[in-house]
Amino acid sequence: MVFFVGEYRVTFSGQGRIIIPKKIREALGTSKTFTLTKGFDGCLSGFRNTDWEKAANELISQSSLEEQKSETKRHLFSSAAIIEIDNQGRFVIPKVLLDYASLKNNATIIGVGDHFEVWESNKWNEYIKKIKP
Repeated sequence: MVFFVGEYRVTFSGQGRIIIPKKIREALGTSKTFTLTKGFDGCLSGFRNTDWEKAANELISQSSLEEQKSETKRHLFSSAAIIEIDNQGRFVIPKVLLDYASLKNNATIIGVGDHFEVWESNKWNEYIKKIKP
């Protein structure tokens, strides 16, 4: 399996439309779709569909009686969308996800091993400053 790695600055080429960096596209494999949902810390998380299904099944199998598990399910499933990649390697982020992540003109896409994240660039810069030792 190819891991999602790297940090890439991208600019929107239309309303909510950005290009997927080559290394991220390679990690997605041959599929022309992927799953995008709300991440944590105000970013978006993108998954190979097979990885999303596996993680979703694990999450569903957990008890909904625990408040934290229910909140996580609501957070992830309420906004999950299957996203299509066009022939130029671009995709459109749904408005609800654009608003959640405060995305407007540019973004930073980072690889996180088993998935990738889409951050508003200033938020990403602030996050990096906060976690640096």
